[in-house]
Amino acid sequence: MFSNYLIGLREGLEASLVVCILIAYLVKTDRRDALKPIWIGIGVAVALALGFGSALEFGSQELTFEAQEALGGTLSILAVGLVTWMVFWMRRTARHLKSELHGKLDAALQMGTGALVATAFLAVGREGLETALFVWASVHAASDGTPRPLVGVGLGIATAVFLGWLFYRGAVRINLAKFFTWTGGMLVVVAAGVLAYGVHDLQEADLVPGLTNKAFDISGTIPPDSWYGTLLKGVLNFQPDPTVLQVTVWLLYLIPTLALFLAPVGFASGKGKVKEPDEPGSRPSKAPQS
Repeated sequence: MFSNYLIGLREGLEASLVVCILIAYLVKTDRRDALKPIWIGIGVAVALALGFGSALEFGSQELTFEAQEALGGTLSILAVGLVTWMVFWMRRTARHLKSELHGKLDAALQMGTGALVATAFLAVGREGLETALFVWASVHAASDGTPRPLVGVGLGIATAVFLGWLFYRGAVRINLAKFFTWTGGMLVVVAAGVLAYGVHDLQEADLVPGLTNKAFDISGTIPPDSWYGTLLKGVLNFQPDPTVLQVTVWLLYLIPTLALFLAPVGFASGKGKVKEPDEPGSRPSKAPQS
């Protein structure tokens, strides 16, 4: 449940910050007339993400077992690729996000209502589709027959929306650079588990060999149905009897990816410090005196 909460929080907060930046900019530039198209674009993006997630869930139920495993494994690997790109992208470009969005919004304001809807849709839609895919893959990997994974995602998104509102109101300020670094690092760990489970799905679909070649089996020490076994599976997608290929893929992904992500490049000595979006009522910085 915690891993799914983390996914909902991390992905949801990115989308919330985008919305916060767009809305705050329009309010501060006295363009409240453009708020309605922005909200329409955001609403369409959310609806598309929900529809995409529903199509993945209900569409896969009509498939045979082998086809379900093949689909689950393929989408899990795709989701890991997307979330890996996303955490590195945010680490590299977060400090430019506000100015980039402002530039796109200025251009859209000159083009009219349709451009505003498209700007909000594209800004939020990418986050929504990535979230739907990774959440589906993670829930598919960690599902224990209970609604807890989806509850975790929902709580994470709700927390992100609340934090976004607080950012907008100027009620809270946190070091977003550190926040995205730590949550990004934890997401890499979660993604490693999803990747290993995706490989296992492909092995069960008989697309990849080695299903019976176990690396180890500690089911007697950590029973899958025990509370700590369930906790490890829910947080890290831990499997007590993984195949050799699963362990190999897990290590080959986790170690270099985490090392590269946590390398002090871009956020050193405040160079890459992420600035929170300007909130109404915040004091502008003073110009240097001559």
